[in-house]
Formats: sequence, structure tokens, C-alpha cells
Amino acid sequence: MWAYYCTDRKRGKGEDVEKLELNESLKPVEGPVVKRALVIGAGISGIQAALDIAGQGYEVVLVESDPAIGGHMAQLSETFPTLDCSQCIMTPKMVEVSKSDNIRLLAYSEVKNIEGSVGQFKVTIERKPRYVQIEKCTACGNCSQKCPVKVKSELNEGLADRKAIYIPSPQSVPACYTIDAERCLKLTKDKCGLCEKVCEAGAVDYKMEPEIIEVEVGAIVVATGYDLYPVAEIGEYGYGKYPDVLHGLQFERLLSASGPTSGNVRRPSDGKVPKEVVFLSCIGSRDQENAYPYCSRICCMYTAKHAMLYQHNVHDGQAYVFYMDIRSGGKGYEEFVQRGMEEDGTIYLRGRVSKVFQRGDKLVVWGADTLTNRKVEIEADMVVLATAIMPRKGIKELAQLLKIDLNEHGFINEAHSKLRPVESLSQGIFLCGCAQAPKDIPDSVSQAGAAAAKVGELLSREKLEQEPTIVGADSDLCCGCTMCISVCPHNARALDPEERKAVVHEALCKNCGSCVASCPTGAAQQCNHTDDQVMSKVKVLIED
Repeated sequence: MWAYYCTDRKRGKGEDVEKLELNESLKPVEGPVVKRALVIGAGISGIQAALDIAGQGYEVVLVESDPAIGGHMAQLSETFPTLDCSQCIMTPKMVEVSKSDNIRLLAYSEVKNIEGSVGQFKVTIERKPRYVQIEKCTACGNCSQKCPVKVKSELNEGLADRKAIYIPSPQSVPACYTIDAERCLKLTKDKCGLCEKVCEAGAVDYKMEPEIIEVEVGAIVVATGYDLYPVAEIGEYGYGKYPDVLHGLQFERLLSASGPTSGNVRRPSDGKVPKEVVFLSCIGSRDQENAYPYCSRICCMYTAKHAMLYQHNVHDGQAYVFYMDIRSGGKGYEEFVQRGMEEDGTIYLRGRVSKVFQRGDKLVVWGADTLTNRKVEIEADMVVLATAIMPRKGIKELAQLLKIDLNEHGFINEAHSKLRPVESLSQGIFLCGCAQAPKDIPDSVSQAGAAAAKVGELLSREKLEQEPTIVGADSDLCCGCTMCISVCPHNARALDPEERKAVVHEALCKNCGSCVASCPTGAAQQCNHTDDQVMSKVKVLIED
């Protein structure tokens, strides 16, 4: 055995020497660093990342697809486990973003194209027309009061109406009205026009066009947030069929002082105070067959919060929670759940619900208590579903632009779950918040800070050095077929229009070898791993 090992070692040394004799002298690929960052998404994690990067002295371009920043946190009434007012925490940060000299806020905008590589990304952003000029709008509200068109409010999750010209909330940043182009009578049918007539500031402009903005950045942070699982797809709970079956964010709006009921819990169907409310957890989460197998992490906690706040609001009411098991793994979380059980009287039933249906003006909940092995029937006034967190709409298209990897559920894959948790597999692109996985506010904020620290470390360099082991293009052998260009996943190869030969953008090349496999002439060769070097090793092995 030892003799065989020694012989094999000698053979390996010989073939490696043959290869090394053909190696070329390589120098690291150097590139400049643009001292500016792009943050995509302006929920709590995107806002925190932007503020932290700006605090280090670097410029930030903050892009948000909605008319105002804040994300889902702006919809919340209070936050667990301290029951702090969400707006009291969020609004100062939103104002700080608007006041920062280092942050350029592009709300109501979308990233359309991304080129380049770490240190020098070229980004194309489309700013959608608001049909209201931000610099002129005083947010007086006269236009909205006169508008005759009513639309379901996104802020209130459809529980109240807004006008075709609207501002998401009184605390919106930027504090500017937006015209819904698909619902406005002036823009769709060339009728009405009242908002323009009553606007004393002259801010309404029906002729606004989309604006294309191009920026160069050195690093990108993805903080696109989350959407809720479409519970209408689960028919047994009656969502969409019975008006008093709500999802968690809708119940948040009922609890909020800025919500449709000014913080008083009322049934959407008749406005009555619900005396018995049933909360169902894990709707769409941990469901191997029908939805998502993963845990959404925050559902147990916000369900406990909802039950607690309901009991504080309706003192003679009773809250029931059906659960699979309680996952309260955070600082003060377990104590918060216990407080809801012991002090506020929330009844927890371990089991699943099979059906929710209407009986008179009541919602009948059929379930099971697996701890006592008995069937449970509750006649409730309201049912609240704790729905799964799922990736934000449009994340697949964005991932293709960024050339980053998604997992099987659509969340962004980090480079290493333990050692590089805020880095993507593409250099210079970082991630935070629920773009990476479901998480609560503290985890989102801490991850945003970590991503910002990584961005600061990258932007602090004068030059970036990359491994020189790239795939070159031999102009003598290249036939200009463009096959290597079409298969390159990093857009590192292009066709010289004059010479009709392939050229390589060294900073973009990741040495994956796709072009080598596709090249019909052998013009694409990996540095220091050419066909000649491989054959030299093969010859030594054959001779031995």
C-alpha cells in the first residue's frame, strides 16, 4: 500500500511539472470602485441599510417600487414583544432618509437593467409617472377629496377605499400624491380632471412620462421584502367567501389607529364588535403537500400579539389560537407568549382546523385538540389566518438581472449560510431582510447593518483585485460565431464590431468554462488550463 502511494505521488508530480512548464505569468485583474451603492427595496431592512451606508459617507441610491417607502412595517399597529408603536419607530427613519444628503430616494421606480461587475455596475432605473410633481405637491389633500373614483386601499389591505389620486398614509415619504393611471377617469377616458382644477399648487401634470435614470454604483443591496401567501387558494378556511375571515395584515389594520376603524376591532360584514375570535396559525407554512414546507418564523409571535391586542381592545372578548407547535425563539418571545396565555386569557388549542363555514351570522370552526384527543367546534364572530411569507413578486426577474441564485422557494441564496450570510454568490451584491428568508424586524435590521458594513468595506478600497484565471479569446482562432457570447452567464464576452472577433471583459469573467465547451475552434481557453496543458498531463500518464 505504501509503495503504491509513493508511486502515485511521483506520477502526479511529473504531470503537474509538465503542465506548469506551459503556464503563463498572470497578474491580478484590477478595476476601479465607484463610491456609490444601490439599495433595492425600502422596507425596514432597505431603509436601515441605506442609512448605515450613508452614515459611512457614501452615496446611496434607494429604489422602491411603491409610491412611498416603509414596506409592510408601515402597516403594523404595534410590534412584538415590546408592543412599541410601529409608526413611532418607523417614521423617524423614513424622515431621516428624506433628509439625508447622501441618499437619493427613487420611489415609485423599478430597476430595469444591470450591467458591469463588482465595483462598477451600470444600472438603469425607470421612474414611473406619478402625474403629480413632487417638488410642487404640498400634500394638502384637496385633490383626493374631490376625486369621484374609489379604489380598494393597498395600505388597508382592501378593508377601506382610497381615491384614484391618493397618498398611502399621512406619514408617507415622499409626502406626495400619486394618480392611479389605471383608475383615473382623465387618463383612461379623458373625463373629469377635477384634481388638476382644485390643485392650488399646480402640481398635477397628466402629461408626465416615465423617466429613465442611469447610475453607476460599486455595490448593490437587495432588500425586496415579502408578499403574503394567497389564502384564497385554500378553500377550507373561507377566505374571500366570508367577509369576516381575514389574514394577519388585515387584522393589523383593524388594530391600527390609522386603520379603517381607527383602532377599534369591528367585523367587516356588519361593523359589530366580535366577541369570539379564532386565530389559525401555519396557513400556507409547513405544508408539504399544498403550499410551502418552510416555517415563516413570525406567525406564532404576531398571532400571540394579535390575540393579546384583541383582548386589550375587547375586554369581554375571547381569543382562541389553533397551532401546530409554538416557535418563539427570540429575546423575550417565550415570555410574551406566556403572558398572552396567563394574563390575557388566550386559549391555545394544539391541532389543525379542517373547515370554516357560515351558520347564521356566526363562523363555525371545526378543528381538533390533539392534546385531549377531542373534536372542537367554535362559533366565532371572526377568523384570522396567519399566512405564510413568500418572496416578493418580481424577484425572479430581478435575480436574472443581478445573476444571483434563488432557492427552490424563491428566496435569494446566500453565499454561505454561516460564514457569508449577507453575501450573494455574485461579487458585490448583498442581501438582507425577507429577500433572503422569512425573518422578524430585529433580524432584518441586524442583517441590514451587516450588509451595510460589507458594502462599506468594499467601497473603501481604491482598487479591486480579482483572480486573473479567466477564459481568454485567441483572435487567430476565433471565427466570430458568437456561440461563446450566447452561453456566457455573466455577459463577460462580446463581439468586436470591426474585427468580428470575441473579446473578453476580464472583470466580469468568472472562469466557469461554458464558453470553452461551446467554442468550435478552440479559441476560448482557460488561462493556465489550456488544451495543450491538459494533453501534456495526459502524455505523462500514458508514458508511465
